[in-house]
Amino acid sequence: MRYWLTPAADADRDTKIADVCGVYRTAAERAQVGQRTISTDELTYVQALERLAPDLPPRPGKVARHEFEYKRHGTLSFMINFDVASGHVVCPSDGPTRTEADFVAHIDRTVGSDPIATQWHFVLDNLDIHRSESLVRYIAERDGITDDLGIKYVCGVLRSRASRAAFLADPTHSIVFHYTPKHASWMNQVEIWLSILVRKLLRRGNFRSVNDLRHQVHAFIDYFNRTMAKPFKWTYQGKPLCV
Repeated sequence: MRYWLTPAADADRDTKIADVCGVYRTAAERAQVGQRTISTDELTYVQALERLAPDLPPRPGKVARHEFEYKRHGTLSFMINFDVASGHVVCPSDGPTRTEADFVAHIDRTVGSDPIATQWHFVLDNLDIHRSESLVRYIAERDGITDDLGIKYVCGVLRSRASRAAFLADPTHSIVFHYTPKHASWMNQVEIWLSILVRKLLRRGNFRSVNDLRHQVHAFIDYFNRTMAKPFKWTYQGKPLCV
Protein backbone atom coordinates (compact mmCIF):
# COMPACT_ATOMS: atom_id res chain seq x y z
CA MET A 1 0.00 0.00 0.00
CA ARG A 2 1.21 3.49 -0.82
CA TYR A 3 -0.13 6.68 0.76
CA TRP A 4 -1.40 9.37 -1.58
CA LEU A 5 -2.65 12.84 -0.81
CA THR A 6 -4.75 15.08 -3.03
CA PRO A 7 -5.20 18.08 -0.74
CA ALA A 8 -7.94 20.62 -1.14
CA ALA A 9 -6.55 23.83 -2.56
CA ASP A 10 -5.65 26.46 0.04
CA ALA A 11 -7.31 29.62 -1.24
CA ASP A 12 -4.72 31.75 0.57
CA ARG A 13 -1.71 29.66 -0.43
CA ASP A 14 0.15 32.36 -2.36
CA THR A 15 -0.58 34.99 0.27
CA LYS A 16 0.67 32.75 3.08
CA ILE A 17 3.82 31.81 1.14
CA ALA A 18 4.61 35.47 0.49
CA ASP A 19 3.98 36.32 4.14
CA VAL A 20 6.18 33.56 5.57
CA CYS A 21 9.00 34.15 3.08
CA GLY A 22 8.82 37.87 3.83
CA VAL A 23 9.08 37.18 7.56
CA TYR A 24 12.23 35.12 6.97
CA ARG A 25 13.75 37.66 4.59
CA THR A 26 13.36 40.57 7.02
CA ALA A 27 14.07 38.74 10.30
CA ALA A 28 17.60 40.15 10.66
CA GLU A 29 16.39 43.71 10.02
CA ARG A 30 13.61 43.37 12.58
CA ALA A 31 16.05 41.95 15.13
CA GLN A 32 18.02 45.21 14.93
CA VAL A 33 14.96 47.14 16.15
CA GLY A 34 14.14 44.71 18.95
CA GLN A 35 11.67 42.41 17.21
CA ARG A 36 11.94 38.62 17.50
CA THR A 37 11.13 36.11 14.76
CA ILE A 38 10.49 32.59 16.01
CA SER A 39 9.71 29.44 14.06
CA THR A 40 7.89 27.07 16.41
CA ASP A 41 6.47 23.55 16.32
CA GLU A 42 5.99 20.42 18.40
CA LEU A 43 7.65 17.01 18.42
CA THR A 44 5.09 14.87 20.20
CA TYR A 45 5.18 11.64 22.16
CA VAL A 46 8.91 11.05 21.83
CA GLN A 47 9.59 7.63 23.33
CA ALA A 48 12.20 7.13 26.04
CA LEU A 49 13.60 3.82 24.79
CA GLU A 50 16.37 2.01 26.65
CA ARG A 51 18.20 -0.59 24.57
CA LEU A 52 18.67 -3.91 26.34
CA ALA A 53 22.24 -4.21 25.07
CA PRO A 54 24.82 -1.56 24.15
CA ASP A 55 25.44 -0.55 20.54
CA LEU A 56 28.27 -2.29 18.70
CA PRO A 57 30.55 0.24 17.00
CA PRO A 58 31.42 0.00 13.29
CA ARG A 59 34.41 -2.08 12.26
CA PRO A 60 36.12 -2.64 8.93
CA GLY A 61 33.54 -4.33 6.74
CA LYS A 62 30.74 -4.03 9.32
CA VAL A 63 28.30 -1.23 10.03
CA ALA A 64 27.40 -0.12 13.56
CA ARG A 65 24.74 -2.33 15.13
CA HIS A 66 21.84 -1.19 17.28
CA GLU A 67 20.02 -3.54 19.65
CA PHE A 68 16.53 -4.42 18.40
CA GLU A 69 14.94 -5.03 21.80
CA TYR A 70 14.25 -2.18 24.16
CA LYS A 71 12.47 -1.18 27.35
CA ARG A 72 9.97 1.67 27.00
CA HIS A 73 9.92 4.18 29.87
CA GLY A 74 7.23 6.60 28.64
CA THR A 75 7.00 9.60 26.35
CA LEU A 76 7.57 13.35 26.28
CA SER A 77 6.26 16.05 23.96
CA PHE A 78 8.56 18.94 23.08
CA MET A 79 7.71 22.45 21.90
CA ILE A 80 10.71 23.92 20.13
CA ASN A 81 11.49 27.52 19.10
CA PHE A 82 14.03 28.30 16.39
CA ASP A 83 15.16 31.93 16.34
CA VAL A 84 15.24 32.76 12.63
CA ALA A 85 17.61 35.71 12.94
CA SER A 86 20.23 34.10 15.19
CA GLY A 87 19.87 30.39 14.42
CA HIS A 88 19.58 29.50 18.11
CA VAL A 89 17.00 27.27 19.76
CA VAL A 90 15.35 29.27 22.53
CA CYS A 91 12.98 28.52 25.39
CA PRO A 92 12.13 24.89 24.61
CA SER A 93 9.22 23.41 26.56
CA ASP A 94 8.47 19.79 27.35
CA GLY A 95 5.82 17.80 29.16
CA PRO A 96 3.58 14.75 28.95
CA THR A 97 0.95 16.45 26.77
CA ARG A 98 0.51 18.90 23.92
CA THR A 99 -2.74 20.67 24.66
CA GLU A 100 -4.25 24.07 23.98
CA ALA A 101 -3.24 25.18 27.46
CA ASP A 102 0.29 23.80 27.00
CA PHE A 103 0.80 25.87 23.86
CA VAL A 104 -0.46 29.10 25.42
CA ALA A 105 1.89 28.50 28.36
CA HIS A 106 4.73 27.90 25.91
CA ILE A 107 4.08 31.17 24.08
CA ASP A 108 3.78 33.07 27.37
CA ARG A 109 7.05 31.58 28.62
CA THR A 110 8.82 32.41 25.36
CA VAL A 111 7.61 36.02 25.32
CA GLY A 112 8.49 36.39 29.00
CA SER A 113 12.09 35.38 28.29
CA ASP A 114 12.77 38.70 26.52
CA PRO A 115 10.69 41.48 28.11
CA ILE A 116 12.40 44.22 26.11
CA ALA A 117 11.39 42.80 22.71
CA THR A 118 9.13 45.27 20.92
CA GLN A 119 7.19 42.69 18.90
CA TRP A 120 7.13 38.93 18.40
CA HIS A 121 6.55 37.10 15.11
CA PHE A 122 5.81 33.37 15.29
CA VAL A 123 5.80 31.15 12.20
CA LEU A 124 3.72 28.00 12.72
CA ASP A 125 1.45 25.50 11.00
CA ASN A 126 -2.34 25.15 11.08
CA LEU A 127 -2.71 22.85 14.08
CA ASP A 128 -5.88 23.60 16.04
CA ILE A 129 -3.98 24.54 19.21
CA HIS A 130 -2.22 27.24 17.15
CA ARG A 131 -5.60 28.87 16.45
CA SER A 132 -7.39 28.18 19.72
CA GLU A 133 -9.85 30.18 21.78
CA SER A 134 -7.35 30.26 24.65
CA LEU A 135 -4.66 31.76 22.42
CA VAL A 136 -7.04 34.45 21.15
CA ARG A 137 -8.03 35.37 24.70
CA TYR A 138 -4.37 35.42 25.77
CA ILE A 139 -3.43 37.87 23.00
CA ALA A 140 -6.49 40.03 23.68
CA GLU A 141 -5.66 40.24 27.39
CA ARG A 142 -1.99 40.93 26.75
CA ASP A 143 -2.72 43.75 24.29
CA GLY A 144 -5.57 45.24 26.32
CA ILE A 145 -8.21 44.44 23.69
CA THR A 146 -11.61 44.81 25.34
CA ASP A 147 -13.81 44.19 22.28
CA ASP A 148 -16.34 41.39 22.47
CA LEU A 149 -14.61 38.32 21.02
CA GLY A 150 -17.87 36.49 20.41
CA ILE A 151 -18.70 32.84 21.07
CA LYS A 152 -16.79 29.87 19.73
CA TYR A 153 -18.53 28.23 16.74
CA VAL A 154 -21.28 30.88 16.91
CA CYS A 155 -20.15 34.43 16.20
CA GLY A 156 -17.38 37.00 16.37
CA VAL A 157 -13.63 36.42 16.36
CA LEU A 158 -14.05 33.05 18.07
CA ARG A 159 -16.55 31.73 15.54
CA SER A 160 -14.20 29.62 13.38
CA ARG A 161 -10.60 28.56 12.85
CA ALA A 162 -10.34 31.09 10.03
CA SER A 163 -11.67 33.99 12.11
CA ARG A 164 -9.39 33.12 15.03
CA ALA A 165 -6.36 32.82 12.72
CA ALA A 166 -7.17 36.20 11.14
CA PHE A 167 -7.23 37.82 14.58
CA LEU A 168 -3.97 36.14 15.61
CA ALA A 169 -2.28 37.26 12.38
CA ASP A 170 -3.14 40.94 12.94
CA PRO A 171 0.15 42.84 12.39
CA THR A 172 -0.82 45.53 14.93
CA HIS A 173 -0.63 43.08 17.86
CA SER A 174 2.46 42.73 20.02
CA ILE A 175 2.51 39.02 19.11
CA VAL A 176 1.83 38.17 15.46
CA PHE A 177 1.30 34.65 14.13
CA HIS A 178 2.21 33.74 10.54
CA TYR A 179 0.68 30.52 9.24
CA THR A 180 2.18 28.26 6.61
CA PRO A 181 -0.19 27.07 3.86
CA LYS A 182 -2.05 23.82 4.48
CA HIS A 183 0.13 20.78 3.76
CA ALA A 184 3.20 23.02 3.61
CA SER A 185 4.58 22.76 7.13
CA TRP A 186 7.97 22.14 5.45
CA MET A 187 8.07 25.93 5.11
CA ASN A 188 8.46 26.15 8.89
CA GLN A 189 12.22 26.46 9.52
CA VAL A 190 12.04 24.67 12.86
CA GLU A 191 11.21 21.50 10.92
CA ILE A 192 14.78 21.57 9.58
CA TRP A 193 16.11 21.77 13.11
CA LEU A 194 13.85 18.97 14.33
CA SER A 195 15.27 16.72 11.62
CA ILE A 196 18.75 17.49 12.99
CA LEU A 197 17.61 16.51 16.47
CA VAL A 198 16.14 13.22 15.22
CA ARG A 199 19.19 12.28 13.14
CA LYS A 200 21.86 13.25 15.63
CA LEU A 201 20.23 12.19 18.91
CA LEU A 202 16.82 10.56 18.99
CA ARG A 203 17.24 7.90 16.29
CA ARG A 204 20.33 6.40 17.94
CA GLY A 205 19.68 7.49 21.50
CA ASN A 206 19.50 5.32 24.58
CA PHE A 207 17.26 6.77 27.29
CA ARG A 208 16.97 5.15 30.71
CA SER A 209 13.98 7.24 31.80
CA VAL A 210 11.78 10.14 30.76
CA ASN A 211 14.02 12.46 32.78
CA ASP A 212 17.08 11.07 30.97
CA LEU A 213 15.37 11.80 27.64
CA ARG A 214 14.59 15.35 28.79
CA HIS A 215 18.16 15.88 30.01
CA GLN A 216 19.74 14.59 26.77
CA VAL A 217 17.50 16.72 24.53
CA HIS A 218 18.22 19.88 26.51
CA ALA A 219 21.93 19.03 26.59
CA PHE A 220 21.87 18.64 22.80
CA ILE A 221 20.15 22.01 22.46
CA ASP A 222 22.86 23.63 24.59
CA TYR A 223 25.56 21.93 22.48
CA PHE A 224 23.88 23.00 19.24
CA ASN A 225 23.61 26.62 20.39
CA ARG A 226 27.30 26.67 21.35
CA THR A 227 28.79 24.97 18.32
CA MET A 228 26.40 24.79 15.35
CA ALA A 229 23.85 27.60 15.57
CA LYS A 230 23.54 29.84 12.55
CA PRO A 231 20.60 31.21 10.55
CA PHE A 232 19.32 28.95 7.80
CA LYS A 233 19.76 30.36 4.31
CA TRP A 234 16.18 30.49 3.05
CA THR A 235 16.01 30.67 -0.75
CA TYR A 236 12.44 29.54 -1.49
CA GLN A 237 10.25 32.47 -2.56
CA GLY A 238 7.10 30.74 -3.79
CA LYS A 239 8.20 29.65 -7.23
CA PRO A 240 7.58 26.00 -8.24
CA LEU A 241 10.36 23.70 -7.02
CA CYS A 242 10.15 21.65 -10.23
CA VAL A 243 8.58 21.85 -13.68
